[in-house]
Amino acid sequence: MKICILGAGKMGTWLTDALCLEHEVAIFDHDISRLRYVFNTQRLTKLEEITEFAPEILINAVSLKHTLEAFKEVLPYLPQDCILSDIASVKTGFQDFYETSGYRYVSTHPMFGPTFANLKDLSMHHAIIITQSDHLGKAFFKDFYASLGLNIHEYSFDDHDETIAYSLSIPFSSSLVFAACMKHQKAPGTTFNKHMNIAKGLLSEEDHLLTEILFNPFTYQQVENIRFQLKHLLGLIDNKDSEGMQEFLKMVRANIEE
Repeated sequence: MKICILGAGKMGTWLTDALCLEHEVAIFDHDISRLRYVFNTQRLTKLEEITEFAPEILINAVSLKHTLEAFKEVLPYLPQDCILSDIASVKTGFQDFYETSGYRYVSTHPMFGPTFANLKDLSMHHAIIITQSDHLGKAFFKDFYASLGLNIHEYSFDDHDETIAYSLSIPFSSSLVFAACMKHQKAPGTTFNKHMNIAKGLLSEEDHLLTEILFNPFTYQQVENIRFQLKHLLGLIDNKDSEGMQEFLKMVRANIEE
């Protein structure tokens, strides 16, 4: 299959590496210097070159704030039977764009970052495919993600954003608060070191990715719940409420066991 990838960032270049041995792949970026270390892939820097390549699938891997803009820029240069695709971590506004674009589409979200994940073993990671997507596009990504060992799930656009707000916004926010309160220890405990490693891994991701997740419309309520639970915990500590603390710990353990 002929696949064109927009954006030679970390995800874009990872996709070229993952796809180029099985498919004819091209990658487009206005900045030629970003294409320096791309191999087994056609390097495109002019929009007219996308027309010449005539992709069957266009995978948009630019940052979220530029995704729809990038789609609109390349639409006039695509064949009408090309399937549009994105891997964005937040899908707000995407359904409306796709349904008015005149093109078939498939929207997915590989739920890992090339910076943080062990790309040699993705069996513990997940990918979401949006249910409203074109059936041929869904079949392609199901095969691709399955070949990587990813656990595949299907959600609607809204269900995806709500799920991401819970599964990513809570740990992201908690890690950021931990790092914001950081006081380096000469003799750190095991739990402290584990939290530190998680925070360092999170903060090795690009700022725009973290911002995308935290600006998800469903994130606020999840962070508000963190504040509610912290306020409750602080009250237990302030009142030295041993009975209340036991109930709190019992509830927390039950949550984890579920």
